[in-house]
Order: sequence, then structure tokens, then C-alpha cells
Amino acid sequence: MLVARRGKIVLHEAVGFRDFDRKTPMAKDTLFRMASNTKPVIATAILMLAEDGKLSVNDNVRKYLPSWDNYRAGWIQVRHLLSHTSGLRIAPIFLDPLLPNTSLQKEVDRFGDIGAEVPPGTSFSYNNPGFNTLGALIEIRGGQPLETFLAERIYQPLGMTDSLNHESRAPLDRMSTVYSRDEGGNWKVEWKPGDKPDYPFVRASGGMISTAVDYVRFCEMWRNGGELEGTRLLKSESIAAGWTAAPHSEHGDDPAGRYGFGWFGNPDGSWGHGGSDGTFALVSPSEELIVLIFGQSRGPGIAALPERFVKLVRAAILD
Repeated sequence: MLVARRGKIVLHEAVGFRDFDRKTPMAKDTLFRMASNTKPVIATAILMLAEDGKLSVNDNVRKYLPSWDNYRAGWIQVRHLLSHTSGLRIAPIFLDPLLPNTSLQKEVDRFGDIGAEVPPGTSFSYNNPGFNTLGALIEIRGGQPLETFLAERIYQPLGMTDSLNHESRAPLDRMSTVYSRDEGGNWKVEWKPGDKPDYPFVRASGGMISTAVDYVRFCEMWRNGGELEGTRLLKSESIAAGWTAAPHSEHGDDPAGRYGFGWFGNPDGSWGHGGSDGTFALVSPSEELIVLIFGQSRGPGIAALPERFVKLVRAAILD
């Protein structure tokens, strides 16, 4: 649990276990599988490339991916991928099975043949293949592997010394085991340090590994209008664009909320995102507040924890 207010960390506690069977306690420097908390980082990279003049969010994806130049995928724009309004309805993260000797770009090329099921820009549907496509665009327009771009352009400038994007390069002694809980309340191990990575390459729909201390620096950069401790990653205009609800981006679990570029928007003006392995981040510009609650558990009841924690934090604010 980490809470920052007005640029200062006011709460940072580790509770529970990193490995229950071994009774290894959770620690403040535990490395978490961030899953979809990767998406705001990917959106940041795209916005940086836009500021560099390497692409525009209004570009059709086919401009950079020839495999998308067809009647089903040809009218999908970069902004549609960022806001999950692309019309893509591809369910798996990647098509199964993966190609031999594959890569992120090779797998993304396959999405173009499928394309959109509904007209782009007309409806919201959370879509991992869309964000993996953004990762391929970062590689193509950034001129380097996705992992290298994120490290050199985001993590290192922000002092995020423990953040990376593939399990194979993480210090296993600091990684947490991932658990799931079924309807009967029974727990089981879903992933443990040393297990085979989910995919052989770095992806963009998930895959980030980080700590609470690192991720709060990323969130603080956004809350502070694109700058952290004298280092500017984005212009304030790009932050505003990322935190503007896209048309037709209402998400079904909260009809009053909308998606921007890589962030879920809430009716109260705060923005946040969660990860399927149990991480959650909320940034509230009006309250000058960042709330992180990072676990490594999936299943019924787990999703309600962030909302309860945010309510407690807000109840503790005195001014």
C-alpha cells in the first residue's frame, strides 16, 4: 500500500506474504507483475513519439503496418487503439499458437488480417491486441526494441530503477508468487518466480514488472503535468489529451466512466488502471493524490479491495 499526497509519500506499508507456502513476507521492494498497469506506460511512449513528430494519434495504423492495409483494419487509427475504441474484438492476447521464431511485430501483423468487427471509433471494448499493436508501433517508429525504448525514454529518466518488461530479466528473489481464489475461497498458485515467461518476447498489453516506489514516480509525472523533479517526459497538452475521455469510450462496468489514452476515467475526475494479477493505481489531480494498492492475487472479491482502500484513504484526508 502506497499513498502520496502533494508529491510526498505519506503511507507505504507491506503486509501479508510474498510466498505464503514459504511464509516469505511481502516487502516494500517486492517486484510485482503489473499486467495491464503496463498500458499507461505504453500510452506515454506513444504520446512521446507524437511529440517527437514520429507519428500522430490521428494516423491510420496501416501507415506503419502494411498488413493492416485492408478494408477491415485500414480505418483504425492510433487513437482508437489507445482508447479501446478500435472495433477490434480479438479475444486472446495473441493468436494461438504463436508463429515459430516469432516476435511482437510478427504477431501483431496477424491482427490486421482479422481487423475490426464494428466500425472504429463507435464503441468501447477493452482489447489487449490493440495495445500490443501500439507496442509494435513504438518499435517501428522509435527505431529500437520496445523494452529498450521504455527503459531509455521512461524508466531511466524517471529514476524507476527496478522497472522492466520481461520476467526472464527480473531478480527472482524479489518477485511475488501470484495466487488465485475460486468461488469456494480456495487458493492456488498461478505463477511463481522461475516459471516459464508468459510469452517469449516483450509485449505491450502487459508484462511490466515494477515496485510501488517506482510506479508512484510514473504516476507523479502524470499528476504533475508531464514532469518529475526537473525531468519532463511529456508536455502538459499531451497529459491533458491522455486524460480526456475519448468519444464512445464508456466502459460497461461503470457507464459513467470513460477511457482516455491508457487510463480509465472516473466521474469524480480521477484516473486509474488495474492489472489482472492484483495491482491498482489511482491518480486524482484535483485531490493531489496518488493511491497504489499492489497485490498478486486474482479471483472473486479481490477486485473490490482497491475501491475500499481508496475510500479509507479519502476519509483520512483532513484538508
